[in-house]
Amino acid sequence: MTEQNVDYKKTKKRLDGRKMDETRPLKIDVGVIPNADGSAYLEWGQNKVYAAVYGPREALPKHSANAYKSVIKVEYRMTSFSVPDRKRPGPNRRDQEISKVLSEALSRAVFVEQFPNTEIGVYVEVIDSNAGSRVACLTAASCALADAGLPMRDLVAATGVGKAYGELVIDLNKDEEDAPDAVDIPIAILPNSEEIVLLQMDGLLTKKEWEKIAKLGIQGCKDVYAIQKEALQKKFKLGEASKKDLGKKTKKKVKK
Repeated sequence: MTEQNVDYKKTKKRLDGRKMDETRPLKIDVGVIPNADGSAYLEWGQNKVYAAVYGPREALPKHSANAYKSVIKVEYRMTSFSVPDRKRPGPNRRDQEISKVLSEALSRAVFVEQFPNTEIGVYVEVIDSNAGSRVACLTAASCALADAGLPMRDLVAATGVGKAYGELVIDLNKDEEDAPDAVDIPIAILPNSEEIVLLQMDGLLTKKEWEKIAKLGIQGCKDVYAIQKEALQKKFKLGEASKKDLGKKTKKKVKK
C-alpha cells in the first residue's frame, strides 16, 4: 500500500505501526551539560534535542530589561544535518517564529516576576528532526528550566495532534504531516491547571473533530508530563545517592 492510498480506517494502524492515540517513544535525560545552569537531552521518535538554560543573569542589551520581571529569551536552532535536505546555516524566519512561541509558553510557567531586570537564556538545538520539533524543544526546555532550580508554576508539557489519512491522530510523524488531508496542531499545557500555553494549527477541522482532538491532545500532554517528572526525579535521586556514598567514604576515612 502506497502512501497515496493509505486507509487508516481499514488498517487501524499507522504507517509506523502505532495506534491512532499512541505517541512515539519518548526519552528524557536532565543535567547533561555541566557548564549550563540547567539542561536536558530528549529523544522523541527520530527527534533528538538538546536544551540548555543560563540565568537569571544581567539582561543585555540593557534596553531589553524589564523592571517588573525577567525576560525569557529562547534561541531555537536546527543543525544543517538534522533534516534530509541540508538546512542553510543561521537563523531563518521559521527559527525566529518558533523561538518566539517557545519563549511565550515558558514565560507562563516560570515565576519571572521574582527576577526583575534580568534575562533567562534558553538555547535549544535540534540535531535530528522528523516532525514535531517545536513540541520536542518545548518539552526539553521545560525540563532544563526545572533542572536549573528556577521557581515554576508547573512544567510545560507538549505534544502534536492532528489529522492524517482520514483519522484523528496524536504525535504526527513526517509522512503524516505530508498526507493530502494533513492537519498539524502543536499543543502545550501546564498540566495541573490544564492552561493552554501553546496552540497553533496548520489545516482545517470541523467543530466535532476539534472537540475530540482537544481531549486527545490534553491527555497526550499529561502522558508527556509523567515522563518529564520521572526524568527529573531520577536525576535528583541519583544526586542524593551520590551524596550518601560520599558521606560513607568520608566516615571510613575519619575512622582510620
